[in-house]
Amino acid sequence: MTQQDYAEIRQEVAKLCANFPGSYWQEMDRDGAYPEAFVKALTEAGYLAALVPEEYGGAGLPLSAAAAILEEIQRAGCNGGACHAQMYIMGAILRHGNAEQKQRYLPGIANGTLRLQAFGVTEPGSGTDTTSIKTFATRDGDHYVIKGQKIWTSRALYSDLMLLLARTTPKDQAAKRTDGMSVFIVDMREALKGGMTIRPIRTMMNHSTTEVFFDNVRVPAENLVGEEGKGFRYILSGMNAERILIAAECVGDAKWFIAKSSHYANERVVFGRPIGQNQGVQFPIARAHVQMRAADLMVKEAARRYEAGENCGEEANMAKMLAAEASWAAGEACIQTHGGFGFAAEYDIERKFRETRLYQVAPISTNLILSFIAEHVLGMPRSY
Repeated sequence: MTQQDYAEIRQEVAKLCANFPGSYWQEMDRDGAYPEAFVKALTEAGYLAALVPEEYGGAGLPLSAAAAILEEIQRAGCNGGACHAQMYIMGAILRHGNAEQKQRYLPGIANGTLRLQAFGVTEPGSGTDTTSIKTFATRDGDHYVIKGQKIWTSRALYSDLMLLLARTTPKDQAAKRTDGMSVFIVDMREALKGGMTIRPIRTMMNHSTTEVFFDNVRVPAENLVGEEGKGFRYILSGMNAERILIAAECVGDAKWFIAKSSHYANERVVFGRPIGQNQGVQFPIARAHVQMRAADLMVKEAARRYEAGENCGEEANMAKMLAAEASWAAGEACIQTHGGFGFAAEYDIERKFRETRLYQVAPISTNLILSFIAEHVLGMPRSY
């Protein structure tokens, strides 16, 4: 199956999304609610298991297929942010987990009886400087005892499992700053009974994000993923996939904004002519389309390299940056085209505008992408 063969998948995703119109998302946004029905429908249709191998009950599709699924979700006006993490978080278990862990967790993730939506990495004092995290896991017999705090842990209230990064060796005792961190599968249902606290954070978009506190939470040693102390590289190995999938979502957002603004520009008549006849209205929409197409090509190239097993760090980062900027530009053009109506909740534009703004910052900020390109592609001195 090539990257050009996903028309049928896209059509089916679009059909599913048609059952969740703007009014559904406006209600979720207004109430700060989690879109349970939408996530359930995606799960039952098998879309969230796209990347899980067939032997564990998934579809065993390549990354480009998952990108097509998420792009179509966003293009339909829905919000994949409620569940997209399940696609890429499980990759750490698939790539670095042992046979018993894969058998214990992946079938449940594939059929929806287990949700792996929470990714515990960022901390209040470290931000994107992951090597400075302080959450610590101390070995105690056949358990690890975890103490610390995570922030911006989205979907923690709606997840059964969390993939957690914690220090197992103090930073000043590690051979390298990237050493001494380990990855754990935390069963949140058990952890909430013994020291874990989750607090929602109200944000400008309905993203179900939280801060999570670990007060001597006991996690079975068998839940350690891979080798102790090598967790940072395990996390890194999944970040390219994450960035490619988020970039595909941004392309979908841009397509939604462009279609919305083009349609309105053709229909809206002011001073006896459609406003789309004016270059001042045309040009921002046309420019956003050009940006979207360029980003789309970079997403496809990044996915191609990822699937071929090639180094795709440069392409994955550039795809994410280009796509996030394209969706933001398309959102700006859409609001400007609609004028006052762009701010009315019933048009969905302001909701999508807020949602797509997130991707200038997460899962990695544009500035850090530029730092990566400057250092690792252009050979400039490290800036941080």
